[in-house]
Amino acid sequence: MKKIFFVVLFATISLNALSQNVIKFLGIPVDGTKKEMISKLETKGYEYDATADALVGEFNGTNVLIQVQTVNNRVWRIGVLDATYTDEANIKIRFNTLFDQLSNNGKYKLENGRRLKDNDDISYEMLVHKKRFDASFSFIDKSINGLVWYSIADSYGKYGIIMFYENLDNAANGDDL
Repeated sequence: MKKIFFVVLFATISLNALSQNVIKFLGIPVDGTKKEMISKLETKGYEYDATADALVGEFNGTNVLIQVQTVNNRVWRIGVLDATYTDEANIKIRFNTLFDQLSNNGKYKLENGRRLKDNDDISYEMLVHKKRFDASFSFIDKSINGLVWYSIADSYGKYGIIMFYENLDNAANGDDL
């Protein structure tokens, strides 16, 4: 009986340790099923829009759409899209604000990207050279196999941010090929 108790106790502790080392979005592990994630986000005040297959609400001071993306019915990525697009000058400010917020947060380290400069011509570079303006951050805690990254999205000369919280443990790895 003692042996069974210790096996169950060890399994419980192991599962709790694993669940703590998953990338989180708004304190919610980026894991589980899409339905579970949507339900948890609804408890945070987001409203599900079935037509858009997205949750609507505010994130980091901006109105956004939140998409839950899965691989093999497991959540692997949360996409956060600006609900309203803006001009080039304002998107540079927004991009750099996010860059500074993530750079100054003790959980993350810069993997790729840089702050935008005043002379960066976003519209020209995106249109003519198909350039992407993005930045990616990994976790300082190596036990979290996740990535937070964002990019400028263009819609007919208006710009928004699309941001991703990715659980790389749940990402497609070619098993289905």
